[in-house]
Amino acid sequence: MRIAVLQSDPVMRLSIEQAILSANHTCEAYDDGLALSKALARSTVDMLVLDWQGTRLSGAELLRSVRGIGGDRVPVMFASADTSEASMVRAFVHGADDYVGLPLRPGEFRERIGALLRRAYPDRFGTSNLAVGPYRFDVHRQLVMLRGQPIQLSGTQYRLASLFFSNVGRVMSRDHIFAMVWGREFREFTRTIDSHVSRLRLLLEIDGQNEFRLQPVYKSGYRLLHLRQGQSPGELAGGAETGRMRPVPLS
Repeated sequence: MRIAVLQSDPVMRLSIEQAILSANHTCEAYDDGLALSKALARSTVDMLVLDWQGTRLSGAELLRSVRGIGGDRVPVMFASADTSEASMVRAFVHGADDYVGLPLRPGEFRERIGALLRRAYPDRFGTSNLAVGPYRFDVHRQLVMLRGQPIQLSGTQYRLASLFFSNVGRVMSRDHIFAMVWGREFREFTRTIDSHVSRLRLLLEIDGQNEFRLQPVYKSGYRLLHLRQGQSPGELAGGAETGRMRPVPLS
């Protein structure tokens, strides 16, 4: 999973990053809240670990921005040296999902992250069979069945399909797709993702007849839509960018 961190203390930031990496997640760490906000405006992450303090933009302001645009699914944890009850209550009132004290206890921190991610993305944990519309995913065999018929996919194609079908309705930015499917960050323009998405549409017959549409999202990436879950005409038109953060204006 892909986790973004805001932490002003360089020592604490490094310890958080190391703990996340040791749990086999990818991590993007920032000491500047505005830089993180701008990154989230063009990208997507699975979780945020925030500091109360932040250069130019605080963790509390970022949290309000996330929740304000409907980012209820993204789990948000605060990591702070301030472990007073008042600060913890304030975090939860603002919409935080968890709060840990610093310095970090790495084992406990990893378990808390895992618990939040499992709760937010149950389809991606603890099951060998993911059923989405007429599609069935066997995680252990890395096999996709469409209306009972097996579809032959490469390892890369299976990972890409699994990512989309585990995040129905959610915008997946290009760098997020690249990090989750190819295991590295997206750093330069390439047709790799577009060509794989195009091929996947054909192989899995992702179309109206099979209840889904794999939609490009302008200046971001792609989103898999379930056509029988009542999306508005505007969402199906191809121009919506729901799920992306916008930079928070400074007062």
